[in-house]
Amino acid sequence: MSQSFAAPAMAPGAPSAEQWGDWRWHMRHRVTTLDKLREWVRVSPQEEAAISGTAGKYRWSVTPYYASLMDPDDPLCPIRQQAVPAQGELLEFPDAEVDPVGDMFYRKTNRVVHKYPDRVVLLVTETCPVYCRHCTRKFHTTDVEGTYFRDNEGGGYEEDLRYIREHPEIRDVLLTGGDPLSYRDEKLEEIISGLRAIPSVEIIRIGSRFPVLLPQRVTDEFCEMLARHHPVWLNTHFNHPREITPEAAAAVDRLLRHGVPVGNQTVLLKGINDDVPTMRKLMTELLRIRVRPYYLYHCDNVTGVSHFMTSVEKGLEIMEGLQGHMTGFGVPQYVLTTRIGKIPISRPYHEAVEDGLALRNYRGQTMTMTGEHYRVSPPGE
Repeated sequence: MSQSFAAPAMAPGAPSAEQWGDWRWHMRHRVTTLDKLREWVRVSPQEEAAISGTAGKYRWSVTPYYASLMDPDDPLCPIRQQAVPAQGELLEFPDAEVDPVGDMFYRKTNRVVHKYPDRVVLLVTETCPVYCRHCTRKFHTTDVEGTYFRDNEGGGYEEDLRYIREHPEIRDVLLTGGDPLSYRDEKLEEIISGLRAIPSVEIIRIGSRFPVLLPQRVTDEFCEMLARHHPVWLNTHFNHPREITPEAAAAVDRLLRHGVPVGNQTVLLKGINDDVPTMRKLMTELLRIRVRPYYLYHCDNVTGVSHFMTSVEKGLEIMEGLQGHMTGFGVPQYVLTTRIGKIPISRPYHEAVEDGLALRNYRGQTMTMTGEHYRVSPPGE
């Protein structure tokens, strides 16, 4: 599929179609100041105060493409809330931490985080096209003192690749950051080629929000590069139906046509997607563009992020509203990310009884399946 982009009518400076279709142009023209933001939206007093209050603490930037999706008149627009600083980022919440999932605890080299037996995270960069306000790694990709990297981002990969090579149990490597696609194709291929030279590495995954925040980055050339190193998977991060645009759908289509499966990891965010109709529409729209819903993350209690948290009860309510109302592979797994790993959270649809299983469906209808094949021992027996 060839790439064709037209700049929206409201885009400041009237970029040409060629400029609007060039991801580098967007990266060079990211919105990073209050004056630039005013070219896109009517900035509220609360947003202005938050931008001032977070200065020097939390980075922010917005690609022109993502800015074009914002409602210029509504500060509660789901796109604006994900991209523009809010005063909630400066509030203190009980038990909030900079690293609640323990990634720094499991870091083995400058870039390798080895938390699960057969797979590792490989940190690539601190840079993102948009610094999502709900980022789990907010501490490490912002201006707060400290960094995710033990040394720095610009160092070589020899130590990281050596660690993976010396641990043949590692068969799956996830490139993340920051956003790996912030790097040029040549640099990414250098990293991927280094991983492909390790016999025990079977699967390479990329975690990137570029299909959402700047789909122009997903070029045919980039997809052809990935296709040279299969199997490669890509997981992205749509949080609201408004993000599923023709440009985003085209980016996904390019990946799929080059054999790269695309999954989605949504974060449950208060005021953005914490209701059943929004989440149902998001999941069905993802299926329409052939993106497989993978996880629904409960928002982590991260310093500067906690104001986005809902209750777990709200998450369970939403999962109940998805189950049975769409095809099974459209229902993500609801998980809590913790220091001991990702923990699936769900209300049971079965209960062990003396003769088998008592079952219920999404409508609340019940029945019992009896016989020795349906008997389940209670936990601890």
